[in-house]
Amino acid sequence: MKNQILLFFFVTICANLLAQDRVTGKNFATRSEVIAQNGMVCTSHPLASQVGLDILKAGGTAIDAAIAANATLGLMEPTGCGIGGDLFAIVWDANTQQLYGLNASGRSPQSLTLDYFKKEGITKIPALGPLPVSVPGCVDGWFELHKKFGKLSMTQLLNPAIEYAEKGFPMTELIAYYFNRSVPYYMRQSFENIEDTYTVNGKVPQKGEIFKNPYLANTYRKIAMGGRNAFYKGEIARTISDFIQKQGGFLSFEDLANHQSEWVAPVSTNYRGYDVWELPPNGQGIAALQILNILENFDLQKYGYGSKEHIHYMTEAKKLAFEDRAKYYADMDFTDVPVEQLISKKYGKERAALIKENRAGSYNAGEISAGETIYLTVADQYGNMISLIQSNYRGMGSGMVPPKLGFMLQDRGELFSLIEGQANTYEPNKRPFHTIIPAFVTKDGQPYMSFGVMGGDFQPQGHVQILVNMIDFGMNLQEAGDAPRMDHTGSSTPMGVVAEDRGQIRLESGYDYEIVRQLMGMGHKVGFARGIYGGYQAILYDMENKVYYGASESRKDGQAVGY
Repeated sequence: MKNQILLFFFVTICANLLAQDRVTGKNFATRSEVIAQNGMVCTSHPLASQVGLDILKAGGTAIDAAIAANATLGLMEPTGCGIGGDLFAIVWDANTQQLYGLNASGRSPQSLTLDYFKKEGITKIPALGPLPVSVPGCVDGWFELHKKFGKLSMTQLLNPAIEYAEKGFPMTELIAYYFNRSVPYYMRQSFENIEDTYTVNGKVPQKGEIFKNPYLANTYRKIAMGGRNAFYKGEIARTISDFIQKQGGFLSFEDLANHQSEWVAPVSTNYRGYDVWELPPNGQGIAALQILNILENFDLQKYGYGSKEHIHYMTEAKKLAFEDRAKYYADMDFTDVPVEQLISKKYGKERAALIKENRAGSYNAGEISAGETIYLTVADQYGNMISLIQSNYRGMGSGMVPPKLGFMLQDRGELFSLIEGQANTYEPNKRPFHTIIPAFVTKDGQPYMSFGVMGGDFQPQGHVQILVNMIDFGMNLQEAGDAPRMDHTGSSTPMGVVAEDRGQIRLESGYDYEIVRQLMGMGHKVGFARGIYGGYQAILYDMENKVYYGASESRKDGQAVGY
């Protein structure tokens, strides 16, 4: 009888495992790709994706839909974004058949100097409060994108978010989780206007509960009617600057009034026949290109996904690229960043030669902090595609919520160094080093894929893992995002941590434990973590069939939708 019971449980378990197998594709794929002819929207919130789709169906461009979706996310996912933060985008314009890059990141206050930090004995810019607040660039980014590529009015684009802000929307599972971690934390710091803006009668909304933000609805309405100047040169700017200076900060009305975004040329490298495009610094996008140039010297396909060689070479390439990231990446208006050399094939080959086949190395790699972000991508019926990323940094941001505006200001200024002589050392009117990066891929001069992987320091690693999964390991668009991810953190910093510190590889569940043992035998420290592996959205264009493929992150609440 005992053996029969054991046999029954064994058969049941096997049946359940077999039932989970997919008929097609890789078994770790959570769902199929979404495929549509006329347009595609991929965001981290289903309602934001639906807003974007409605804009496409109304005849709007991909850029119109991206702005509308971003505004909706600023309301519904304030744990990762909002108009208090910055924005970067790469746009494929079907009319000119070329890529455009937008750097909509803000600068440091003109009146705040390095001497202030010295006199106050501050050796690191704090994460919270008024000091890390830089000019929020998001709204100007919207209007720059709209002026160049928009079709519908800004009122049409912001109306869906305004309506949701006034009538309310249900909190999704993951956003409610982060909301309930973040809002009470800010309230414990006694920051002003947190409870008034982010709670319902003093209580943080839970999963499924309805949340409204009438202050943000009013702010959006002013922006829709008055344009970008309503934000940077009007009553909103006065409210922001007065509030920050009352809190002991330095951001001024003039800092806001003088802000402008910058159109930049994306830069690229070719990885096994695919041209991968990123934006130049002050962001970290070229780190992904550097990693790809190093990895191209190793036959990853031969080793296979999840092998010790795959994980080892990915880790070592990341360490090498992040060493350069710490040394060189900064606002190019202040620093001569050798971009062409850093992303050259020759330099990539030289760096690859430093990697030992069976031993973890230490390369004095730098480390800068992580933070929550949103990423979205849209494609339209006209052939335009946009890769857009937007963030407040450290989740919701600085804790600084100006009264009755409905949003929190970013704390990107925390990422400046206060050590004199470094590329990213603090200076007035300077853009801080940025972690948020959009990406794009072309093949034979035509659009192939618009994608991004949000998640602070993880983002270049995430970009590379998606591309390697597809190009080297033959995964489809959804599988490439669903596959278990790895992250390397730690290692050395420019501030003198010992070079023998090789950092730690952190693996999601799904990797073979025997591989973990082999990596440890090679000198790697291996651990595990949760919630640090980013958030992926992507659209691929199939030129042969003239259809879009969409994929959305299974680790988030989002959705890929098309029509």
